[in-house]
This record gives sequence, C-alpha cells and structure tokens, in this order.
Amino acid sequence: MRTDSPRKARPRSIVIWTLVALVSAAAWSVLALSRGEEVSAAWMVAAALGSYAIAYRFYAKFIARKVLKVDGTRATPAERLNNGIDFHPTDRRVLLGHHFAAIAGAGPLVGPVLAAQMGYLPGTIWIIVGVILAGAVQDMVVLFFSTRRDGRSLGQMAREEIGPFGGAAALIAAFAIMIILLGVLALVIVNALAQSPWGTFSIAMTVPIALLMGFYLRVLRPGRITEVSLIGVALLLFALVAGRWVAESSWAGTFTLAPSTLVVWLVAYGFIASILPVWMLLAPRDYLSTFMKIGTIVLLALGVVIALPTLRMDPVTDFASRGDGPVFAGSLFPFVFITIACGALSGFHALISSGTTPKMIQKETQVRMIGYGSMLMESSVAVMALVAASVIDPGLYFAMNAPAGVIGDTVQNASQVVGGWGYQISPEDLAAAAKNVEEASLLSRTGGAPTLAVGVSEIFSEVTGGGLRAFWYHFAIMFEALFILTALDAGTRVGRFMLQDTLGNLYKPFKNVSWKPGLVITSGIVCGLWGYFLWVGVHEPLGGINQLFPIFGISNQLLAAVALAVCTTLLVKSGRLKWAWITGIPLVWDATVTLTASWQKVFSGDPRVGFFKQRSIYHDGIDRGEVIAPAKSMDDMHTIVTNSTVDGVLTAVLALLIVIVIADATRVCIRHVRRPALSTLSEAPYVESRIVAPAGLIATKEEKEEARDAVGAAPGG
Repeated sequence: MRTDSPRKARPRSIVIWTLVALVSAAAWSVLALSRGEEVSAAWMVAAALGSYAIAYRFYAKFIARKVLKVDGTRATPAERLNNGIDFHPTDRRVLLGHHFAAIAGAGPLVGPVLAAQMGYLPGTIWIIVGVILAGAVQDMVVLFFSTRRDGRSLGQMAREEIGPFGGAAALIAAFAIMIILLGVLALVIVNALAQSPWGTFSIAMTVPIALLMGFYLRVLRPGRITEVSLIGVALLLFALVAGRWVAESSWAGTFTLAPSTLVVWLVAYGFIASILPVWMLLAPRDYLSTFMKIGTIVLLALGVVIALPTLRMDPVTDFASRGDGPVFAGSLFPFVFITIACGALSGFHALISSGTTPKMIQKETQVRMIGYGSMLMESSVAVMALVAASVIDPGLYFAMNAPAGVIGDTVQNASQVVGGWGYQISPEDLAAAAKNVEEASLLSRTGGAPTLAVGVSEIFSEVTGGGLRAFWYHFAIMFEALFILTALDAGTRVGRFMLQDTLGNLYKPFKNVSWKPGLVITSGIVCGLWGYFLWVGVHEPLGGINQLFPIFGISNQLLAAVALAVCTTLLVKSGRLKWAWITGIPLVWDATVTLTASWQKVFSGDPRVGFFKQRSIYHDGIDRGEVIAPAKSMDDMHTIVTNSTVDGVLTAVLALLIVIVIADATRVCIRHVRRPALSTLSEAPYVESRIVAPAGLIATKEEKEEARDAVGAAPGG
C-alpha cells in the first residue's frame, strides 16, 4: 500500500489554512487580552477548532511521516494474529469510535468544570496547548510502538525496552493506577444512574443494540458500515426517547436501582465485556455511543455559535493565586494541570493505546487518525465542558461546587457565603435555578457533573426555549453516565491485558491474551478488585474508592509520565534520537507538574492540601475528643485519619515508582547513545500486509484507486 507521500500545496489550500490560522489567532487574542468586557463563548470554540485543525494537518502529519515513518505495507497484529477474540482487523471508522469512546471517560467532562474555579483562561490554554503538544502525541506514539510489538501493554513494553528494574516499577504503578481509575469511573456512573430510571433504561438498551450491530457486521452484512450505523443510531435515539417514557410509566420502579444493585450490574457487565470477542459487544457498543457523544458535543458547539452566550466567569480568578478555592485547594500551578487530566494529557489513554486498539487497527497509517485524532476529539469535549461551566452565573457555580460544610444547607446561607467571595447571587435566584431543572436543590452538588448539566441546559435552552431546560439537564446527566461507561468496559479489558502480560512473565500461557482460562481468571481478578473498592465506597461515604478519590488526578498524570518515558526511550533506541524531544519535552513538563503536586499533597502544611497535615489535625482532634467537620462522628474522624494516611503513603509510593521508571529510562537512553550495540528492540518482524484500507476517515483518490485495483486482482475479481 502506498504510504502518505508529500504533495505540493495548492493555492486554494494555502488560502484556507491562512484563514484558519487568522481566525484562530484572533480568537486567542480576544480570550487572552479581554479584561472587564463581555466575551462570547464562541471565541473559545473558534480558538479550539482552529488550533486542532492546524495541529492535525501539520504537526501530527509531520510526526507520522518523518518521526514514526508509518509503513502501510507492514501487517499489523490484527492482521497477523487475527483470532476473532482480541485480535480482529476492524474498520477504521468503527475503531475510531471504539478508541474515542474508550479514552473519553469522566476526566474531560468533570475536570474542566472543577478547574473553572481558577477562571476560564488557564484551563483553555492547558486543554488546547496540552493536547496538541503532549496528550495527542502520547496517544499516537504509544499506539504506534504497541502496534509494532504485537499490541503489548504499556507496562510490558517498559519491562522489555527499559529493563526488569524500571519495567517492574512501571508494571506495578500502571496496574495499581488502573484499578484506582476504574473504581473512580464506576463510582461516577453509580452516582449518575442511582434512582434514575431514564438513564438506566437508555444505557441498558445500548447493550442489545450493540450485540445486534456486532452480529450484523460479522455475520449478516459484513462491511456494511453505513447500514449498521443508521440502524444503530435510529435504535439509540429511540432508546433515549423511550427512557423518558419509561421514567413516567409504571415500569419506572423496575429501572430505579439502588447504588448497591448498580454495583453488581456494573461488575457483571465489566466481566462479560472483557471476555466476549471484541467484535461482539465492546467495539460496536463504543462505536454506537460515539454517535451520541460526538452528536451532543457538535450540538453544543452549534448552540454556542447560534446563541452566542457570554463567558460569565472571570478569565483568571483570585483563587488562582491564593490557592484557597472552595472547589479544590491548591494554587494554579500545579493543580489546574492535575485537575484537567483527560482532555489535555492522560495516562489512562496510553493504556487503551497499548491495550485494545493496537490489536484491532488495520494499518499503521491509521495511527494518526485514531491516536492523534481521537485525542483532539476528546479535547473538544473538555473545551465544551469548560464553556458550560463558564456561561452559568459564577455565584451559582460556586454554590453548586462548594461543600455543604463551607456554604451551609440553605439558600440564604449559601448566598451570603458566596457573596463574601465576590460573586453575588440571591437566595431567590438559587431556588429558581433548582426549580428550572426540576431539582429540590442545587447546593453543594459537587463532582462537576451537575454543573456541566446545568451549563448544557443553559446553552440548549437558549436555542430551543426555556421550557425544555429540565429536559436538557436530565439528558446531560444521562449523557455523562453513557460517556463514562464506555471507558469502564474498555478499561476493564485493558486491565486484563496488563495482568496477563505481567503473569506471563511467571507462567508463559498467560502471554497469549486470548488463552481462555487466562482471560477468565484475569478478568475476574480485575473486576473483583475495582468492584470491591466500588462496593465499599457505595456503602461507606468515606471508605472504599472514596478513600482513593483524592489521588485520582495525580495517579493519572503519573501514569502519563510512564508512557512518555517509554515513548522517549523507544524513539532513542529505534534510531530517532533527533526526534526524542517530541515526547521528551512533554515528559519533563508532566514530571515537573506531577512530582510537584505529589510533594505538596504529601508534605504541605495546609491541611486542605497535605495528606499528612490533615492526618495530624484529625488525630489531634481524636485525642481531644473533638469532632471536626466534615466528620460527623468519632468514627468518621478515625476514617479520615486512615484515609489521609493511605492517600499520603500511596502518593509517595507512586511518585517514587515513577522516579525509578524515569531514572532507569534515562540510563537506558544514555547507554544507547554511548554504545548502541548493547541495545535490543522487541519489535515484531516485518510481514507484508494484504489488507487495503484508507489511512484517514475519508479515502483519497489514490486510496480509492488502490482499493479498486485490489478488488480486481482478487481471485474471481
């Protein structure tokens, strides 16, 4: 297959890209320089889309062509090892949907909402610049190198390329962080779906719809992507509408599930999705959910362009410099970069890029679209989440995101406290905001999801009318749960791959990730681990996964440091030393941010930031017999002491493991530069590909001709 060959730029192309650059530059100028005047949210959308387009067209293409030198003639693991279970060549459009759905979890929805506390400008800069130079680069490069290594997991690649010492640290850190991430994702889903028959019914229906799509493509009408897409979207839209009918009918009780019941269903679903052939449930369900995800985000962007809502949050708030914000404590550096994880840079993505996707990709030439492109799509979700949080009244934003222990439980109290921060909102306005979305109260609805839903309803109701505000609010809540569930099922399967790779170092049959006893055993272990933390967290407000929630962001970004260290090492060892800066610079930045944050979370003297300082204060309170908020009893006091101890120790251990990985990777790179003959690569041998498939979403003229030639050359063609 012909690789992407350079072509001379046409005048029309030059004009178009010049206009894109000018619009993007104008948008950035407005966002950065405006102070005191009204700024339309449309400028944020323009800055993001223009920057993404330029980055994908030029920077991503440069990396794919010049740095990675993707080879369209080389067979991928999906082609060479096709077994219909984990390895399965998957149409690029379906795989794009699967990969995007798998990486787009809670982070791009919740993180930007929480980071709006610092103002809209810091978050916007990090989301857009971070994804272009770090997040999307990491995802694409990890996907490329994993594809070259039979779809090896990130930890196993670290072990094989860095060495047993640094590799062991990477394996332990990656798997531990993965369990934490899965538990947190599952908790967000439980909180979103508990007592919500509409959301539960609609999401449950995506499973049989996905199974139908999987069998349609595999058995009934192979290759008919357009047909199955239309069928799937029609059924999904019907399920969404029917969900509201169910919620208002006598069936509502059947789909109104308690949190503990949802835990059981989620664990069962995660296990089944992990062991079934990837074409049967996982890929079609993620592809299906992508239509809703992308559709909603596109509609949000159109809503912003049509309604032109004003950004009501300050560009940069006082909390950015003081570090005493009510939503989360800590200064702008490093905590904005930790709070906004997925959407700018996320270690979780590296696990997907070295998990399910490299075992399904048809051609190496598709890594740009699937790796870099999917990450840009997720970043656009993060931008829209930040827009949603920034267009609502700042007083309402802080009333929703500040804990009850700070603002109280009445609208009068909340209005007074928020007013003291410089954001005026009356008790009547707080009550009216809750009534508009048919909620009893919006006070202290922390976690980011309800705030995003209010922002979404604000934007959509500007277009469709205020009478539908409550509908859009509950639609957004259900949308968030669907968004996150697709990361949970793919994440569980990836966790299985990671555990199989690790156990394969001790017992070789586990190396075959499709070995049935191994996949059942490891799926059970992974689901059991995150399911245990989730179960305890649901039953104990301060226990289980709630205990580990505070280290979610740091864990994710520490994992990104592992991925970037592996990528940099592989670039050096594979003869690409002059291009090592592409992942090396993001590695230095990420390590600086996350290790600074880890140090502060462990040793800070501010009890709202430092785990051990918090432990000391609550331990002293126990000695005095005093109950300190938010604890409500002496048992809560003991639990907080335990939690802060565990979080502090875990943060320190994970940071130490990452330092070991980076140090060992640095040693390997220096050794290679000095004595290249000592280095070995675990790359799979070259096998010529027989698959003909486009590199991008839309086939070029040359690719169409090549496909016709391939059909004509086939037996009987």
